[in-house]
Amino acid sequence: MLEPRAGSLRGRLLRRLAALLTIPLLIGSVSAYWNGREVADSAYDRTLLASARTIAAGLYAEDGTLRADVPYVALDVFAYDSSGRIFYQVLDLQGRLVSGYDNLPAAPPGTERTNDYPALARFYDGEYDGVDVRVVSLLQPVSEPDMNGMAEIRVAETEGARERMARSLLLDTLWRMGLLALITLALVWLAVSAALRPLERLRTAVEERQPDDLRPLPMVAAQDELRPLVATLNHFTERLRQQFERQAQFIADASHELRTPLAALKARIELGLREREPALWHSTLEKAAQSTDRLTHLANQLLSLARIERGARAIAEGGAERVDLGSLVRELGLALAPLAHQRGIALALEAEEGVSIHGETTLLNELIYNLVDNALAHTPQDGNVVMRVLAPGILEVEDDGPGIPREERDKVFERFYRRSQQRGGAGLGLAIVGEVCRAHRASIELEEGALGGLLVRVAFPSLR
Repeated sequence: MLEPRAGSLRGRLLRRLAALLTIPLLIGSVSAYWNGREVADSAYDRTLLASARTIAAGLYAEDGTLRADVPYVALDVFAYDSSGRIFYQVLDLQGRLVSGYDNLPAAPPGTERTNDYPALARFYDGEYDGVDVRVVSLLQPVSEPDMNGMAEIRVAETEGARERMARSLLLDTLWRMGLLALITLALVWLAVSAALRPLERLRTAVEERQPDDLRPLPMVAAQDELRPLVATLNHFTERLRQQFERQAQFIADASHELRTPLAALKARIELGLREREPALWHSTLEKAAQSTDRLTHLANQLLSLARIERGARAIAEGGAERVDLGSLVRELGLALAPLAHQRGIALALEAEEGVSIHGETTLLNELIYNLVDNALAHTPQDGNVVMRVLAPGILEVEDDGPGIPREERDKVFERFYRRSQQRGGAGLGLAIVGEVCRAHRASIELEEGALGGLLVRVAFPSLR
């Protein structure tokens, strides 16, 4: 089953960067709108106040009545922008309409006088004739012989011009920020592409290598971020090289171990064929059968080593299961009991209940079989072999044979190693045991037992 593609690292980085740039772009857009609206309000408020002042300059009294001479220029200041309309109103000292439009909205209660201009003016928002307007209310002192007080001039303008100016500033800001974001993404694309070139060179260097080239990758041009990756690849390559070397050495040793008995078997058969006596033929066949048994045993052990490699990979990939160690040892003990009885050896089991470990059943069977078989092979007739299962996960096999000298205990786990006193055997039994222990992350110790022979103790990791 193919794994879904994760996509390009460069593309993912750009997409995430674009998403991050969207946030300040939105914040900047809102800020640009309100700043634009503030600038528009400031500009148009100044114009409104100028119009009100122009109208105020045309106030005069006649026959005790306030009059207003509104020059055209007071309203013409908005002529440059057709999107807005202007209204005005002049109220006398008693608040009566002198000139202009009726019902222009008055300042809401509490509206403070502006401090931005030297005038008795207030700015506020209102509604006139169903349209939102911005209004300035200017109090103009009137001092005449028959009239003394404050007249009020109101000038209102629709919001269209202000909105148009704010939108124009907003669109201009968005265009500039968007262009800046695109330029930033393009520069990031170029920078990321340049930064990923060493990784591309590393990929090319790996791809161009021959299948049997397991030399370490050079660290000369590797950046600090790539050095851990290169070091990990080199470590993996070194382990792979060592594995290939072990396999090559194993194949060479196995070929040597098989070649010698096969040659001896062939020579014995050829020698028997030259004989004319049936008794000699029978003797030759018996010896050939014994050689065949040893070859079969060697072949089975070689196959066991191959199975251990597969089982170790299964364990590493999560293929281990909960195994009752006591039941497993009991079954193997019953299977080997006839062989022990044939050799005149007492085979005993001492097992605590409920001892379980995580492991692979086939490999554990190989471990137990080789431990017991090794003990039976080195125990004299009328001797004893004891199997023990102890909590939390310990397996012991003890015999009363000659044992193993302390100086040789580290060597017996090497493949095809034979002790100086050992006769027969291929030197693979304890090597198989060591490989199974390594696959299960179990420790193994060789000690002198209470029976005077060898005590092998295997401690498995405790269950969590």
